[in-house]
Order: sequence, then C-alpha cells, then structure tokens
Amino acid sequence: MIRLTDIHFRDPFILPVPMENTYYMYGTQGTTAWDGKPDGFDVYRSCDLLNWEGPIPVFRPDPGFWSDHYWAPEVHHVQDRFYMFASFKAKGMSRAVQVLVANHPLGPFEQHSLGPITPKAWECLDGTLYMENDGTPWLVFCRDWLQVTDGEVYAAKLADTLDRIVSEPQLLFRASEAPWVKPNTDGGFVTDGPFLHRMDNGRLLLLWSSQGEQGFTTGIARSVSGRIIGPWVQEELPLAVEDGGHGMLFRDWYNNLLLAIHAPNHQPNERPTILRVEESAESLEIK
Repeated sequence: MIRLTDIHFRDPFILPVPMENTYYMYGTQGTTAWDGKPDGFDVYRSCDLLNWEGPIPVFRPDPGFWSDHYWAPEVHHVQDRFYMFASFKAKGMSRAVQVLVANHPLGPFEQHSLGPITPKAWECLDGTLYMENDGTPWLVFCRDWLQVTDGEVYAAKLADTLDRIVSEPQLLFRASEAPWVKPNTDGGFVTDGPFLHRMDNGRLLLLWSSQGEQGFTTGIARSVSGRIIGPWVQEELPLAVEDGGHGMLFRDWYNNLLLAIHAPNHQPNERPTILRVEESAESLEIK
C-alpha cells in the first residue's frame, strides 16, 4: 500500500465505484509528464482514500498508435461501460482529445473514437464529459495558450455514442476574463483542467486552473443560464490558490464533497491532494 504523499501523479481524477467499495484514481505519470517517454495511463485504487494500491496499467498503446505522449485521463461511467477522455500528442500533430473505453475501471482501455475528436488544426487538451439536464452529452475542453496566447474553454455536443462531436465548438470564455489570472513567464494566459459541477441548488459551476498570484490556481466560473452554453461569469476569488490545480470534484461514501488536485505544480514534487469542499448558497468553499 502507498500514501498519496508518495504517489508522483499529476491531474488526479477519482472515480468512486460504490458497488466495489473502491475509489479509482487516474492521472498523468509524473516522472514523464514533461520529459521522457510515458508508458500510457495507470490507475491507483483505494477503499478509504488513505491507502492506495498501484500503479496498475490500464492503457498501453498498441504498435502504430498515433500518439507518443499522454496526459490527464478522466474516466466516466456511462450505462455499463467506462469511457476515458484523455489528451494525446505526437510530433507533427496537434495535441488532441481522444476517447478510450473499457468494461471495467481497471481496463484494459481501448480506442473508442476513431482518432482525436477535437478540431484537427487546434491544439486542444483536458477534455471532460458533461451530461446536460436533458441527457445531451457534451465535451468541454481547452484550446492551448501556446496556439492562441489567451487560452480558451470550449463546449461541443457529443454523439450519444460518445465517439465524436456533432456540433461546432462554442467558446465559453478566455483565461484573461478571470480577475485572478496572471500571465505566465511567456506572456500567455493558461486554461487547464475544466470540470463541471451541478450544485444542489441547481447552479452550474465550472472549475478550471491557470496562473495566479501564488502559482497554479483553481478558480470557478458560473453559468448565468444554468446551462452549458452559458453565458459564463468568473468568480472574483479563486477556490484553491497555493500552487495546486487541475481540479475535479467527487463524493465519498459519506456524501462529503471532495476536491482532488495536484500540488505543488512543479516537477518532481507534484502529488495528488484531496480537500474537503462545501457548497455555500452561491458557490464552493474549502473547509
């Protein structure tokens, strides 16, 4: 068994599976996130969020698979299958979101979409699945600041089969719209790690990360309409400010709302971090 403080993982995504009494934590291999050749994707599993078993390989590319770099896998349970939305990159090809699928959280995950589902000429990353109240599936993703300088967040409708987008991507917001965001050392504004959360009172929030006063920061945008199309307004104060980000929310066996991020944001010290969160009347607060 291993503790979170000993797991070198970025972009943690935790999937609770109550019928197995098990939490599955997916993420980016920390040792090869920026340099070296990653193997693919791994998972850790736990019954109590304290003691973890792993890493367990869940995706290893077949010979000829187009990508040679792998980031930020998310796994969503839809009907009776498990869908992984992840970021891929290869020399001479744009960074893109592709969908994998498996019959169990431990995989093995195999290609579901026929290659990337984000626009071919765009540099895209960190795709997440969002199901609108009417059951329509949406892909929400970032367009990289390296291509557009002011990073962007988009939404596009997905086919019911979750293997392609079926609408033109719609711009939700740009990074510089948030009052807490600061430019990075290259003058760009980062968008990273979008994740949607519907509050008990019906408000629709979007967590995302960028550069702030104290390093990597996780902030919140709110949909005025309560729908994915927005319009979206940025909360003045971010949620998590001390050099931690790429956040997602999940509930434990006791219905506590928890935030998973990696912190700090520099290699080789990144570690998964789990924080208790509560809903206020308007937004979220770390407790």
